[in-house]
Amino acid sequence: GAGQAFPDGQPLVPGKAGVSMVFREPARHLGEIRLRGVETLLPELGQEIRNRVTATGFQSVQVGAENRLRERHAAGAEADMISLDRQEEAGRLGVLALEDGSGRPEGHADMVSMARPFLADPEWVRKAQAGLADEINTCIACNQACLDHTFMGKLTSCLVNPRACHETEITLTPTQTPKRVAVVGGGPAGLATAVAAASRGHAVVLFERRSELGGQFNYARKIPGKEEFNETLRYFRVMLEKHAVDVRLNTEATVDALADFDEIVVATGVMPRELALLGADHPCVLSYAEAIEQPERVGQRVAVIGAGGIGFDVSELLSHEGHPATDIDAWCDEWGVDLAVGERGGLKAPQPPRSPRSIVMLQRKSSKPGKNLGKTTGWVHRASLKQRGVQTLTGCEYVRIDDAGLHIRRDGQEQVIEVDTVVVCAGQESVRDLIAPLTQLGGRVHVIGGAAEAAELDAKRAIDQGTRLAAAL
Repeated sequence: GAGQAFPDGQPLVPGKAGVSMVFREPARHLGEIRLRGVETLLPELGQEIRNRVTATGFQSVQVGAENRLRERHAAGAEADMISLDRQEEAGRLGVLALEDGSGRPEGHADMVSMARPFLADPEWVRKAQAGLADEINTCIACNQACLDHTFMGKLTSCLVNPRACHETEITLTPTQTPKRVAVVGGGPAGLATAVAAASRGHAVVLFERRSELGGQFNYARKIPGKEEFNETLRYFRVMLEKHAVDVRLNTEATVDALADFDEIVVATGVMPRELALLGADHPCVLSYAEAIEQPERVGQRVAVIGAGGIGFDVSELLSHEGHPATDIDAWCDEWGVDLAVGERGGLKAPQPPRSPRSIVMLQRKSSKPGKNLGKTTGWVHRASLKQRGVQTLTGCEYVRIDDAGLHIRRDGQEQVIEVDTVVVCAGQESVRDLIAPLTQLGGRVHVIGGAAEAAELDAKRAIDQGTRLAAAL
């Protein structure tokens, strides 16, 4: 732990990093030191580690600088490892990033360590070794079904792979009776169903009325910090092709077109709920979908109606310029991370960027905004918006929208919030147009995802339902 002392009683690099040591019998393996959370190690730090450890009789040292690498470098590694031996020169101390796509340490590392990625895809290593990086179901670091579950006392799993920790419950074995399966809707629920069903040997046709697959994921992937959602869509596209799913984009499914299928899966998702308010049709009013797809239409002064997950996402998008999460220097400046470890604890004064817009986020409830955000990630979103100057108002009654702005009543007092744009993030409604006409087809129709329930829309639930349905066909 931090400040742990060596046998001579002196702490190792006080104030610099948390250090853990594993001691084994000298005749077999003399020890390991692992430094976590440090991407750049100063040469003198490495020399100090070497001197302290070898003086105690240990002959080998491993120093790991844990750093999340984007898997677009193909199956590189989440943990950068540096091997040191007391016969080597101190000048070799540095950080090695495995970006050659081989997925192998090539002598530079004794171990590459990952955790969540193996929940997302237990075949990660095999696929990397075989040069099938595009078939890796990438961990998107959402924490929704892994760490959030753990801290709530629930069984750990994975949003993008609901079979994780349910392997004997959800089995995707080859079918003995192949069927013709129609999946209507190319969002997370439909994609999961189509891929899983086709992998079992069913003949699957996927209907999507828009020009691209993804559904609500196409909005999520545009939010700063959620760029890795693109990787899930990449995975699904690759697997649809691998399992010969007939994908029909720009195609509206009709009852006649679906009549000859053995099984019909309705995964038509959701649409933004319209605001029932005087002035809801004012030109300054946009749905969350419109604001995400066309942020250039949003003015400088913004009111966001709704402080749930979508309200936070829209506020994140509108308060950012670009995608700092993919720019290491910008991210470190914003959060006060000193990779050179020149400051105590590797921390420096944060430099939060200015928001390009003035944003007020409102909700009817008097509870804390973002109350139902992820248990392990919600604090990040709240902190991000706070340092960008996003205001939050609770206990609001919406009165009307007009040229003056958004009129609300709060604590019995009416007030006007002068804004250029009002973005409505007040929930979703299920798209169920096909369900009534399809009822005449009987039990062959299955409704999943947002089409089944729009409340608290959840990709975790949608992908889980799609996978379980495919397993049961």
